[in-house]
Amino acid sequence: MITLIQPGNMTGSNVRAFFSTKAPNNDTKEVLNTDGIASCVYLPVQKHTSMVKILENDFNPEVADAILTGRKGVLIGVQVADCVPILLYDKEKLAVGAVHAGWRGTASGILKNTIKIMQEKFKSSAEDILIAIGPSIRECCYNVGSEVKDAVCEATGEGSYYHETDGKLFIDLSSANRIQALSMGVLDGNMWQSGECTFCNPERFHSYRYAKDSAGRQGGFIGML
Repeated sequence: MITLIQPGNMTGSNVRAFFSTKAPNNDTKEVLNTDGIASCVYLPVQKHTSMVKILENDFNPEVADAILTGRKGVLIGVQVADCVPILLYDKEKLAVGAVHAGWRGTASGILKNTIKIMQEKFKSSAEDILIAIGPSIRECCYNVGSEVKDAVCEATGEGSYYHETDGKLFIDLSSANRIQALSMGVLDGNMWQSGECTFCNPERFHSYRYAKDSAGRQGGFIGML
């Protein structure tokens, strides 16, 4: 059964924000049509880049792993299957964003870059930005090589988002992105972070590490009404 997870910091009459669980037949659009959420949905072509698209009038699919828009009546989103879906909302400047942050995106600071562009394009103040970090593979299950850990640490700095057990490295991209947002001036009280691990809950979420190439996608979506 489809479940829409609504972050507690983005409830209100002017914004619709949620993370989805497994979609029937791996059809993301079917999830969005479940309760008539939006007739206009924009999803980028994700390639694990650091590219940020500003959605204005051109709705042609483009390669990007983050989207920002000031348009109302449009639902923007990203699709994931272990990577971190992140939603942003500035209710003062009326702008929303969606970010897909895998380890490459996290290492390239895609969330920090999205916040920077949000400040430049929409004149957002970091302390006004609300951020919701959705379900992803967590530190308990995300075993990586030293090159991944080093790349993420270079972008994030030191912190408790990784550990070594029995000679194996484990990292938590969700918490690394939270730290990166804090470094940009986002207030800790303005952030919501899911505690769910996609690998630990294969009946609820798609996980590439769990199901490999047969994994589908869930997502994070946001739009202003």
